[in-house]
Amino acid sequence: MYAIVEIQGQQFKAEPEKFLYVHYLGEATKEGDTVEFDRVLLAESGDTVKVGAPVLEGAKVVCEVLTPLVKGDKVIVFKKKRRKGYRRKNGHRQFFTKVLIKEVVA
Repeated sequence: MYAIVEIQGQQFKAEPEKFLYVHYLGEATKEGDTVEFDRVLLAESGDTVKVGAPVLEGAKVVCEVLTPLVKGDKVIVFKKKRRKGYRRKNGHRQFFTKVLIKEVVA
């Protein structure tokens, strides 16, 4: 069984007992908290597939927060204009939250 769920504008494939790295959920979440996402777009169970228009009513994904703040890989942004002496180097690390999917209710 799996579901396609929308979390903060991004779509993820959610399967029970799998990990997800979602965009940082904020200061309110702590380690061990339970979080529910109810914007389920598609749910599959065995040979039946339910597709929402745009979401499924009564469907949700229940997750447990394992690590509330995880830093992603560093991305380097380098800008240069040739023969002008213009060079800019900038780095960025995105914040994520690691969650464990407990169950998919569809």
